[in-house]
Amino acid sequence: MSNKQRCQWAHNATSLEKEYHDYEWGQPVYDDKKWFEFLLLEGAQAGLSWSTILHKREGYKKAFAGFDFEQVAQFTEDDQARLKENASIVRNRLKIASAVSNARAFIKVRQEFGSFNDYIWQFVDGKPIINHWSEPGQVPVTTRESDALSRDLKKRGFKFVGSTICYALMQATGLVNDHTTDCFCYDKSLRS
Repeated sequence: MSNKQRCQWAHNATSLEKEYHDYEWGQPVYDDKKWFEFLLLEGAQAGLSWSTILHKREGYKKAFAGFDFEQVAQFTEDDQARLKENASIVRNRLKIASAVSNARAFIKVRQEFGSFNDYIWQFVDGKPIINHWSEPGQVPVTTRESDALSRDLKKRGFKFVGSTICYALMQATGLVNDHTTDCFCYDKSLRS
């Protein structure tokens, strides 16, 4: 695993980050529970590094009912106050509250579209956008698709879903594949 050429952000990363890069980042997601996990984690990342969130991922899983959106939607003010004392997550009151309100909005989207998965894939016409960046500096932080997703999520009551967060979500979940052309995962994505 160590002799593989990776995207620059994962090149000198921890083993946890390399594993995430190699096996998860850019892989298409189709499961609603996984969508909720990424939505929650990307929102928690706002203003922080992904490395920080990735290292707290297990803490988030335990604190937020295994990313079960139905359970999280039922969290009370007392539950949120308890989470604010939990050192295994980012203890930001607004981010914790947004996880709960986002779970409720997530359920409404599922009711309207049948699944969150069906809803979100429409922003890329149902198939991953595979980019061909040769340099990390070419990778954008927002696109018209992330702008549209952000606007629509906000309209539906979601929080911590600015366009930059939405683009990171799109990259993480394979709506967009931004592995650089020198990364071994770039070739792998073209074959799948």
